[in-house]
Amino acid sequence: MAKPIGPVCNLNCEYCFYLEKQALFPKSEDYRMSDEVLAAFITKYIASQPTPEVEFVWQGGEPTLMGLHFFRKAVELQKPFLGQKTIKNSLQTNGTLLTDEWCEFLKKNNFLVGLSLDGPEDIHNRYRVDRGGQPTFHKVLRGLKLLQKHSVEYNVMACVAKETAYNPLEVYHFLKGEGVEFIQFFPIVERMPDAQSKGYGLRLAGHSSLDKDEKNVQVTDWTVGPEKYGDFLIAVFDEWVRNDVGKVFVMNFDWALNAWIGNPSSVCIFAKQCGRSIILEHNGDMYACDHCVYPQYKLGNIHTDGPLKSIEKSLESGFGVNKETALPRWCRECEVLQACWGGCPKHRFAKTYYDEPGLHYLCSGYKKYFMYIRKYLKAMTQLLENGLPASYVMDAVKGPLVVNLKQSSKK
Repeated sequence: MAKPIGPVCNLNCEYCFYLEKQALFPKSEDYRMSDEVLAAFITKYIASQPTPEVEFVWQGGEPTLMGLHFFRKAVELQKPFLGQKTIKNSLQTNGTLLTDEWCEFLKKNNFLVGLSLDGPEDIHNRYRVDRGGQPTFHKVLRGLKLLQKHSVEYNVMACVAKETAYNPLEVYHFLKGEGVEFIQFFPIVERMPDAQSKGYGLRLAGHSSLDKDEKNVQVTDWTVGPEKYGDFLIAVFDEWVRNDVGKVFVMNFDWALNAWIGNPSSVCIFAKQCGRSIILEHNGDMYACDHCVYPQYKLGNIHTDGPLKSIEKSLESGFGVNKETALPRWCRECEVLQACWGGCPKHRFAKTYYDEPGLHYLCSGYKKYFMYIRKYLKAMTQLLENGLPASYVMDAVKGPLVVNLKQSSKK
């Protein structure tokens, strides 16, 4: 994941954990990725990928602040490699700076756009404001309409903060009503600063180490409650599984079904191990994780170190392996362990029933959610195994959750 303009953004979302990273760079920093860093990144990243498809993910801050000329240059630098690899680009944006010209470029070059939109106006504007403290809902909605107008492939990431969790169906119905078909719900969990973070001049706690007893457990006022987040997902799932399977795609539910089938997780937070999702900062520095852009997690620089070397360093340091080996007994004995594998290490700062450290803050909510949906996942898995669409589950849940698969497959 590349951050071409680092932590710089035209918004000032209260719950954002990345804006404050400006404190980690010199005050004279201009935060714009140079042509040299861009060229080194594209060349080395493509060369390091053993797969036939290479995906570039551009994030921020707000990457559109780099201007269209930067992304046109990126696409040009990728072109010489098109005979060797299939290259895809993804862009995560707040959408406020999108124009017809931007969307024409994104469509022409097959960019997948992730748009940050938390829900209807009152919910979105609670935390997502601009640098002057003004609401951003209408600007983001205008960006959504431009993406739809130009048929740009997109999905919506809706952050679930404390108050948002009380309005699951309001959020879901709003997104459906705006024509959104692909949705990801992202829980907001942040802690108040510890001594190390304060030393860096930060207002939030950094990544918690899994090999120590985490003392700092005070969360911010906007952090979603564990039980409420579980209830939020359950409420949306209930609506989705009865009416929208095959029509609306909620990535959180896709991840759960994927785990139930037995496939490796496609997202790092629910993978057995982590450490392969390298972050490239605007100056070429590489870090082990988006949540770990702190001096102690720096792996190298793209000018002198390739992505593979950085990943090896990340894994050798124990960053990824610790996600699995540091699981507390409570997790190892959990009947839905394979659905989450303990969750993101950054959020494993709670204690278990046995008073062990390393429990995910949202554990109770996640467990409630995974336990609730598993009967539906079982039914969908059976349908898929019999060559039937998962959407048939909607007929099943309107009556007893039993599907006569043999009869259905004969029809």
